[in-house]
Amino acid sequence: MKALVAEHLGSGRAPEHWPKATLPEYAFIGRSNVGKSSLINMLCHINKLARVSNTPGRTRNVEHFRVDGTLKSDRQWMLADLPGYGFAKVSKTERSAWESMIRNYLRRRENLQCTFVLVDSRLEPQKNDLEMIQWLGETEIPFAIVFTKTDKLGQPQVQANVAKLKRELKKSWETLPTIFETSSEKSVGRDELLGFIEEVNKGWGATE
Repeated sequence: MKALVAEHLGSGRAPEHWPKATLPEYAFIGRSNVGKSSLINMLCHINKLARVSNTPGRTRNVEHFRVDGTLKSDRQWMLADLPGYGFAKVSKTERSAWESMIRNYLRRRENLQCTFVLVDSRLEPQKNDLEMIQWLGETEIPFAIVFTKTDKLGQPQVQANVAKLKRELKKSWETLPTIFETSSEKSVGRDELLGFIEEVNKGWGATE
C-alpha cells in the first residue's frame, strides 16, 4: 500500500493562523470519537499523523496538513482536521467557540473543495449529523458523507444504517451526496476516497 508524504502545517482557530490557501483543501469533520483521526492516518497510511484518542474532544483547533499526492498523482493538497461535535466534555462557552470557529472556517476557506462528514456506521442517523449535513447543504458548501467503522458490525446492519440515513436525507434532498463506506483498521474505502480527491484536484485552478 502506497504511503503518502504528509506534513503538519500548523494549528489555529482563526484565519490568520491557517496556511495560505494555495492548494486544494479537504476538511474532515464528525461527531466526537467517530474515528476521524484514525481515518486520516489510514488515508495517508501514516501512523500517528493525526492524534488518536479515546477521549472525545481532543482536537480543539483546525489542524492543517499538506499531503504530497494521491494514488496516481503527485499533486499536493491540504487536509484540515476539524474539532469533533457532539458530546465532548467541555463548557457551553467552549463548545460555542468551537462551533463558531468551525462554521467560520467552512464559510470562509476559499480553497475548500469538499468537506467529508464522518458518520459512525454502527449508529442510526444522529440528530447532530443530520443538522451538520443540512447546514452544509443550505450554505452550499460541497460535501460528501463517509461512514466509518464498517468492520465493527455485520454488513447487513451497516447497510441498514446507511439506508436509514439515505431515507432521512431524501425527506429534504432531491439528489443525495456522494457516500463512502470505510474501515480504518482494514483500509476499506481508502482507494475510493483518494480517487475522489484526485478527480476533484484535476479541476483546481482550471479556470484561473
